[in-house]
Amino acid sequence: MIYELLYPLSAHESFGFLNVLRYVPFRVVMAMLTALLLTFGLYPWFIRRLQTKQVGQVIRADGPESHLAKAGTPTMGGALILLSLGVSTALWADPKNSMVWVVMAITASYGAIGYIDDAAKIRKKDTGGLSGRYKLLFQFLIAGAICGWLFYGQAGLPEDWLEIRHRVHVPFVAFDKYPISMPAWLYVIFGAFVIAGMSNGVNLTDGLDGLAIGPVMINAGTYAVFAYLSGVTIFGHSVAGYLHIPAIESASELAVFGAAVIGAGVGFLWFNTYPAMVFMGDVGSLALGGGLGALAVVTKNEIISVVLGGIFFVESVSVIAQVAVFKSTGKRVFLMAPIHHHYEKKGWPEPRIIVRFWIISMMLALVSLAQLKLR
Repeated sequence: MIYELLYPLSAHESFGFLNVLRYVPFRVVMAMLTALLLTFGLYPWFIRRLQTKQVGQVIRADGPESHLAKAGTPTMGGALILLSLGVSTALWADPKNSMVWVVMAITASYGAIGYIDDAAKIRKKDTGGLSGRYKLLFQFLIAGAICGWLFYGQAGLPEDWLEIRHRVHVPFVAFDKYPISMPAWLYVIFGAFVIAGMSNGVNLTDGLDGLAIGPVMINAGTYAVFAYLSGVTIFGHSVAGYLHIPAIESASELAVFGAAVIGAGVGFLWFNTYPAMVFMGDVGSLALGGGLGALAVVTKNEIISVVLGGIFFVESVSVIAQVAVFKSTGKRVFLMAPIHHHYEKKGWPEPRIIVRFWIISMMLALVSLAQLKLR
């Protein structure tokens, strides 16, 4: 919005300083600061409102005993993350860029699913919430519809995306030298699976104070780097061409969204750090995970997302393995799933688990960035 309204004024000599708005890095910084200030300023009031409305966390009866003290802690704090994220992205990103709206649409839609789930838990005073079957159905319907437009549509989509949308970006392989394509129908399924899978991975990771938001910010920052490098040109030369990654000029605006996630995440973490004053709830975890999955799809980084989002992937696999083995043999693979609860049951202090998971996420981000040059 600010870009659309004020940048044209830079043509006048008196407002030449507004020319800075055309640079993505400047708007990245401003989006981050805007989201950060919004969350810092509004969370104290928002937490009081949640307490007044008695919007408190419901704790699993079979969970770690240390979690019983968390019962009643204000939840659904992710709603303010989404508000801050949406406002800062709308203010600083180019509103004509359809890729920004694709990511925002998935984030907002998944946030709505999470809101319904959280509201059901609070109303029932039970951790069940929305049936997992319906939750997955809605996630795949939304992701499938948007991916259908991305991989079949024409109107509103950038030309550079149309040229490469069916091609697969394999890590450590030069995208322009070794083209690998996928049928549109298969890419729709694949893309929907990436988005829904990432969303549920973040949701499962959100079980300790500050555990999920750390890797979310690390992933968002890495995707922001991927997006910017895909579209930036330096001295008339495409950085994407030099690095042999997908060249998507329109994707550079997604760096603004990634930065806004970091800003809103830092503001949230101030109040969510151990011991948490507020939890994000499914309204936050499902939405942020969906947003990360959407970033992976529109920047053509679906495969490397398994590495980058390794924490979310392992958390998901731990639950799948636990359920599958228990149903078939009656035995448990872990003391409790997701896997962060396994380490709690082993006696690890909560802060130790959180920080170590953050460190692992940072290491995975570095590996993901390293593959930009290892081809």
